[in-house]
Amino acid sequence: MIGFFIWALFGLVFIGLGIYAFNSSKAVNFWANIKTTVDVVDVKSYNKAVAKLWWIFGTIFILLGLPLLAGQNSPLIIFSALGTMFECIFLIITLRKIEIKYRRK
Repeated sequence: MIGFFIWALFGLVFIGLGIYAFNSSKAVNFWANIKTTVDVVDVKSYNKAVAKLWWIFGTIFILLGLPLLAGQNSPLIIFSALGTMFECIFLIITLRKIEIKYRRK
């Protein structure tokens, strides 16, 4: 039970990053300590797309933690581990598509 609450807390952090991105007036940095290398055409739309990405990621992340409620040593935890791995791959691919869409040509 405590494991799920910790898992959900991290999911809420991702949702909080989405709220920050949505309210930001400058193009948000995605990776830690790296400036946005994309010269964005429409900053507001770019930030909105990145915010939606974080909101979806955080929500799915919390849902993937539900097997933690099944108890200790549950084989269902494999869904959390594999789901998180595939979710991270989805996050990277989707962010790349967002950057390509809003890049100044």
